[in-house]
Amino acid sequence: MNTDPIYHITTRSDWRKARSSMLYHPSSLESEGFIHCSALNQVCSSARRHFYGQTGLVLLEIDPTVSGMKVQWENTTGGEELFPHLYGPLPVRAVLRVYDFPPNPDGNFSLPAGLPARGD
Repeated sequence: MNTDPIYHITTRSDWRKARSSMLYHPSSLESEGFIHCSALNQVCSSARRHFYGQTGLVLLEIDPTVSGMKVQWENTTGGEELFPHLYGPLPVRAVLRVYDFPPNPDGNFSLPAGLPARGD
């Protein structure tokens, strides 16, 4: 079983709500049935694709062994790359770190300081 951290991008306000309820329950859980996550090397490309230029974001570093859920590695869009998905609300205690995640001046994203530079 892979125990490397996985990552999820969300808004600062949604994370604030999760901290008060102790469960993170994003809208994708209702609409798609899972929480979209990324491996470290997928974070920047996922951010570029789904959050280009958006401000007010945070990057959650998640310990999948604490989440209480099996991580499903799959591609739901027909591509070849597999992404980690969590099928249920995320307990706040499974989040190891929260990083501010602002876009660069060009609208793209770089990994926050403190993370290994393995993103693309």
